Amino acid sequence: MTVTTSADAVPLVHASLGERELEAVAEVFDSGWPAGQGPRGKALEARLKEMYGVGDAVTLSNCGAALHLAMLALGVEPGDEVIVADYTFPAPAHAVRYVGATPVFADVRPDTGTVDPQAVADLIGPRTVGVIAVDTVGLPADYTELMAIADRHGLFVVEDAACAVGATYRGRPAGALAPVACLSFHGRKGASSGEGGALLAADPVIGADARLRSSFGIGSIYDQAQVVGLPIPLFTEIGYNYKLSDIAAAILQVQLERVGELLDRRSAVAAAYGELLADEELLAVPRVPADRTHAWQSYLVTLDPRVDRSGLAASLRARGVGCGHGTWASHLQPVYDARQRCPVSADLFQRNLAIPMHAELRPEQVERVVDVLRAELRNNLRSG
Repeated sequence: MTVTTSADAVPLVHASLGERELEAVAEVFDSGWPAGQGPRGKALEARLKEMYGVGDAVTLSNCGAALHLAMLALGVEPGDEVIVADYTFPAPAHAVRYVGATPVFADVRPDTGTVDPQAVADLIGPRTVGVIAVDTVGLPADYTELMAIADRHGLFVVEDAACAVGATYRGRPAGALAPVACLSFHGRKGASSGEGGALLAADPVIGADARLRSSFGIGSIYDQAQVVGLPIPLFTEIGYNYKLSDIAAAILQVQLERVGELLDRRSAVAAAYGELLADEELLAVPRVPADRTHAWQSYLVTLDPRVDRSGLAASLRARGVGCGHGTWASHLQPVYDARQRCPVSADLFQRNLAIPMHAELRPEQVERVVDVLRAELRNNLRSG
């Protein structure tokens, strides 16, 4: 049996945070305002607005908060239905439930795992008000077709770009592919502050609504503190504590400057995996259509049905190679009691495997992952 030391281990994920980010945090400590919606947060929002060419950008505690606020700002109510991409972390469907509406799950394309526009079109009914598309693990969905369907039926489209910072679709950045988009800055994303998110809106009215609700419905305490006298805010909306701290905002200002560099490193890892695994008959590597680029939040291989994924995962981890199941077929989660069936999503949920993907992977680590994976694929074939 091969014994793996911690020095040999290859983690599934690893955040690229360093001295520049620490220096930015120290500056916030010195400023005396570490809380949310302060000067660092405002500067980050201005940068995001410029970067994505949108009407407004609102920094938030996480992407789930952004999705929730998007539903509120778009006026989704109990009795409404929102079509959501099925093969994803269930945050979009949760957001629909938060406002008392019903998520309706749309199946995905077998080649990309992104939502199938025809599946969306087939699910539109009298109570449908919108669509949440997902850039699956960093690959943008088919927005030309999705926007055409939505326009035909008078529906909104929200882009869940949680995994896709740095990706593009037909030359446009993920995060600017629908009138409202939601970003994540979780620890495994292309730009990270550990936790964090943002709502991007073409219409500044949507952004203003989200910003107000993100701070208990009273707006920025920092702004009010600049007013001479004793302003006492009025609570005009039921809001939430979804603010992003200025500490996280400072980290993200540095991270956004590094997005290109970090994405280049992830892309090099993906290219190496693709080359080294191209001839492996027991799995398929990801496919990226020619009209878009991938942010490579995750690298998912699709296993041959003969491979015992649970056994393979145990074997990889025993040899120090991190792995995960990929993402979720949301319609199968018991919390939703869904009526829809999404066979493509369900199949990917059973056969996808995430292998190490982050900007800190070295070439020798990539080669080790591939060597161990090839060996353990054959050690974990089902009999019969």
